[in-house]
Amino acid sequence: MIESCMNYLTMDSPIGNLTIVAVDDFITNLYFDGEYPLNIPQSPACGTLKRAQTQLGEYFAGTRKVFELPLKPKGGEFFQRVWQIMQDNVPYGTTASYQSIAALAGNPRASRAVGMANNRNPIAIIIPCHRIVGKNGNLTGFRGGLSIKEKLLILEK
Repeated sequence: MIESCMNYLTMDSPIGNLTIVAVDDFITNLYFDGEYPLNIPQSPACGTLKRAQTQLGEYFAGTRKVFELPLKPKGGEFFQRVWQIMQDNVPYGTTASYQSIAALAGNPRASRAVGMANNRNPIAIIIPCHRIVGKNGNLTGFRGGLSIKEKLLILEK
């Protein structure tokens, strides 16, 4: 049996502390302040975590628009498809509606399912679920809270 290597790194950001988790050199989770569920000692950060910390720092400084990290979010086939669509089709500084993402995922009537995929997105910011808004442009649901979603969208304008 191959044992996986899990590690995490906590960093300060303009939206509060963020905890980045990597398993076997893949980013698997990004938690907002107070969300990290485990209380384990932090080991020296692997290269992937350090790259994620650097790239998030660049993002918050306004100099990075695209993340280049190995990701491995956990989720079903539809969620995986939605997360990939967000990364590929909703670039920095833009927004898209839940309905438009549902259409790109092959089911224009699956807006609520897209909302659930966003809610369960384990790597927020890097997988840009904050860029998904209501059909009328209103901000709706975000795991980190609407105030953080708004700050991220303002940062990208």
